[in-house]
Amino acid sequence: MEISLKGRSAIVTGGSKGIGFAIATRFAASGADVAIVGRTRETLDEAVKAIGANAKGKIVGVQGDVGVLADLQRIYDETMKAFGKVDIIVNNAGTSRAMSFDKLTDDILREDIEQKLFAAVRLIRLVWPQMKERRWGRIINVLNIGAKAPRGNSAPTSVTRAAGMALTKALSHEFAPHNVLVNAMLVGFIEADQHVQAAKRANIPLADYIASRVKDIPLGRIGKAEEFANLACFLVSDAGSYITGTATNVDGGRSPVV
Repeated sequence: MEISLKGRSAIVTGGSKGIGFAIATRFAASGADVAIVGRTRETLDEAVKAIGANAKGKIVGVQGDVGVLADLQRIYDETMKAFGKVDIIVNNAGTSRAMSFDKLTDDILREDIEQKLFAAVRLIRLVWPQMKERRWGRIINVLNIGAKAPRGNSAPTSVTRAAGMALTKALSHEFAPHNVLVNAMLVGFIEADQHVQAAKRANIPLADYIASRVKDIPLGRIGKAEEFANLACFLVSDAGSYITGTATNVDGGRSPVV
């Protein structure tokens, strides 16, 4: 299916690596102007160059921490200066964190809520008025399958992602009369830098780390970031214009909950 995002502009948080990078690349190749958000300037510049190689729209990199209110305001302002409007936002930033309850401190939980839930709420709050005025908008909240089926020792991520799923559903009802669609995409085991880092922390080869994880995946393999990005591109396009309020697993069948 040929999908065109020509004339649309998007913000993708956590857009310099992994899933966010793949989504930004797909959007840009489909004609959208894309602002990618990340914390590190050097990584952002490298990502902008790589995405720009096949982009049909403008690409900008905006440095900032989405868990900081002032940074989010600046991210929005810089994107507006570059593109003049924002049609699409993908709330993707945030590293998966999982631990036993006795290790979950108030500070860890508070930081996770700021990085994931509050970041999404605040960015949506900034963009919502213009989407409402133009009667067109697309919002994707990137969560994980723990939002539906949390396992033991999965906090704080499963808790904040479950809240993100509730936010998705609530806003989908509220925004639908204004043709602003809100959906969630739930990550299973997808290629990402965080898995490289996890393998390093465990002091095992990446191949062994992946092999130990794919045992629970019916498709028998790790997912590709590009596969995740393909669905995101469909959901934000006119082809996905009757889909809102969904939370779709992108996990190779791993989740026990549909």
